[in-house]
Amino acid sequence: MQGTQSRLNFLPEKHTDFIFNTLAEEFGFVGAFSLLALYALIIGFCVISALKNKDRFSSLLVLGIAANFFFYFAINLSMVMGLAPVVGIPLPLLSYGGSALLVIMAAFGLVQSAHVHRLR
Repeated sequence: MQGTQSRLNFLPEKHTDFIFNTLAEEFGFVGAFSLLALYALIIGFCVISALKNKDRFSSLLVLGIAANFFFYFAINLSMVMGLAPVVGIPLPLLSYGGSALLVIMAAFGLVQSAHVHRLR
């Protein structure tokens, strides 16, 4: 934790909304790119699972959850980069938001259930 932005309190909420700045400052390009690659893998898994699903409702559910997950981190990253106003959306699976984490985990449970029952 020796980064100048997070250590000198230039970031308003470094443990919730601006966690990506702190992570990128501490782990550099490799850490930031690895996090974005993991998010891309999660969305890719959801899209592939939705395409292979036989049930139309499950397919649309998984695509909706994938879109919601994408918009969560896209809005958060655009906030962090200054492209959008700060609205308080936490970075999924990483920020300190307890209720957002609970909702995302419940949504991933639905995705996992739809993936397990995809051949019905």
